[in-house]
Order: sequence, then structure tokens, then C-alpha cells
Amino acid sequence: MSRTERTEPMGPTDPESTEPAESTAPTQPDESGPDDAENTRHGQGKGRPPRRGKRRLTWAAFAVMLVVLVPLLTAGTVLRVNFTGDPADGTYTRGRDAIWLGHAWVDGRKKDADITALARQLDGTGIRDLYVHSGPLEHDGSLPKSAYPRARWLIESVHREIPGVRVQAWLGDILAPEHPEALHLERAESRAAVLRSTREILDTGYDGVHFDLEPLHSGDGDYLTLLDALHEETSSRDAPLSVAAHQIDPLPGFHSFWGAVTGHPKWWSQEFFGQVARRVDQIAVMSYDTMQPLEGTYGGYVAQQTALALEATPPGTDLLMGLPFFKENRFGHWAHAETVPAAVRGVRLGLSRADADRPDFGVALYVDFAATEADWAAYRKDWVNTP
Repeated sequence: MSRTERTEPMGPTDPESTEPAESTAPTQPDESGPDDAENTRHGQGKGRPPRRGKRRLTWAAFAVMLVVLVPLLTAGTVLRVNFTGDPADGTYTRGRDAIWLGHAWVDGRKKDADITALARQLDGTGIRDLYVHSGPLEHDGSLPKSAYPRARWLIESVHREIPGVRVQAWLGDILAPEHPEALHLERAESRAAVLRSTREILDTGYDGVHFDLEPLHSGDGDYLTLLDALHEETSSRDAPLSVAAHQIDPLPGFHSFWGAVTGHPKWWSQEFFGQVARRVDQIAVMSYDTMQPLEGTYGGYVAQQTALALEATPPGTDLLMGLPFFKENRFGHWAHAETVPAAVRGVRLGLSRADADRPDFGVALYVDFAATEADWAAYRKDWVNTP
């Protein structure tokens, strides 16, 4: 999901039949011979149009429908089955959760009363990190200080009112090559500018930095090079480096297939996910915007993603699974399917099957300004394990 732009796809149109109507006018007898009569029966002479061609088209359409529907139904069934069973005991918060916060927290719109309300909202939860939108980066990688004028106020207020909670600068931008006017990671000068921006924003007092660069294609070596440089800088300051991560291929190589069909690969290979996870202190999977139509298949998908991510994330790197604290209805995201209860149950099932006792694990809530009381209640009940 791009955090800088959301577009609604055009709605479907009702197709109109272009097949000509079959004539019902009676044919007139003629004096054609046997050969002509035979030709007429096969549509090569006078009389009714052929029916064999229609039958062939019907069977061809049916075959295409089977080719499309059978894999979809099979995949849906597998995901629904993946959502069954009982999570293991103790698969609840480890106190390493996070939440994405909007730009209002650093541009002057939020006040002291909002800090008090936030402290009350977070009390008794497992949230340790706040990803506060403090960008976006300019397309050359720079970041003007005017983008986060109230950052020091926020950081000092959180440290005072919500001790133990870290404030991380959430930075991001859209990426080339899918967007020509965007951040080009293949340019060394752009990567150097991102590193300078990171130094400057950490100098402001943030506890860490969280990057969300999209759309990021699987196997992007320039991104890995940037992470190496960023982690060297953050490690020297004892500050966490965190990233938002794309979902992992639900089938091996699926990102390549999807990229060839749509021009947008969307997923990462599990291998690339692991390469990213080994270069950061914290990786948060954007496990929403999944195109799943039902709660059962969405929850099964999250369970699968959780297990795949656990397999690829090394010990010592915090792995967080995203929860959809927002409501939208469009291709790619259906609010009735992508619910917090389904996501949490999927997370717990995936955790139970892959590494139930893993300590460095949590969930990340996206996003504060769209969250409802029902979202918070589900998170508390199902993941924090409080009434």
C-alpha cells in the first residue's frame, strides 16, 4: 500500500453482447443439388448460420473460465483451511508492538491534550514504538527541517508522559522505476542524501528512524546498499533502524508473474525479505491490502505471511505484522474482509506454527487517524489479552 497516494480503480462496466442475432426467417426452397445442400448445412452456402463454431466458442470460454477459477478457488480453500485450528497458549503481545502516527503530530496540529489522550490510549497495551510521519522525503533524498517543526515537542512530551515508548521518524517516498518523478535509489547521490537526512532527523532527538519506500521491487540491490549505510549510522547512535516491508510471495516466484502481468510486482521473494531483515533492527510487514475477499481467506493469508516472515527473519531482529486500523473498499482491500480480529487470529496461528515462543515479535497498527474504537477493542481483547 502506498502511503502517499490511494487511487480507486474504475468500476466495472456492463458488457454488451456483440453477437449478431440468429435469423428466424424461413429459407426458400431452391434447385440446388446435393453438394449445395451439404454446403448449406455446414454454413458454406445458403440457409442458417453455422452452430458448430458457436459450440467451439462456448467450450473455449468454459475452458478459460476453468483455467481462471479453479486456481482461485483452490487458493481460497487452502487459505481458509489455513485459518482453522487453535492458536498456541501464550501467543499474545510481547510488549514490542508499534503504531503508525500521522503528520499532525509534528506539524503543529496536535497539542498537550492530545498527548494526554494518546498516553491513555496506549496504557496497558504492548506498544513500544511510535512511527511518526515526519516526511516525506524529497525526490532527491533530502528532507527540509520545515517538514517536522514540532518534533522536539512531541519527543519530549512522549518521553515525559509515556515513559518507555520510543518515537521513531517515519520517512518515505515513492520510488522509480514505476514512478518516473520519484526517488531513484540507483543514484548514489540520492542514497547519500537519504543518509544525510537520517543524520539530521536523528540529531533532532528521535529515538530511531522508520523507512517506508514504495513500490520497492524484490531483489533491489541499491536498497540493500542504502540499508547497509543507514544501519552503520543508526548503530553508531544506538538507535533502531526500522523498515516497512512488502508481503512475501504466497507462491514461489509469484512477484515475477504478477510483475509481468501488471507491471507492479507487489510481493518480495522470501530470500529478499531475509536479506532486508538481516540489515535492520525492526521489520514491519504491511500485511493488509491483500485482495482477499473474505475474513476467512484474509486471516489464512496473514497466518501464511506470518509463518513465512518468521522463517526469514533472524533472531535479534524485531518482526512486526501489520494490522488494518483503517476501512476502505476498493480492489485490493475490502473492509468486511480485512478486519483486526481476522488479522490478529491469523498472526497468532502463524506464530503458533512457526515459532510460538519467539520474544522479538509484535504487531504494528496502521494508522492512528483512521482507527475506530472497535479496532482498539479488538487489538486489546485478541492480542493484548485484556477484556
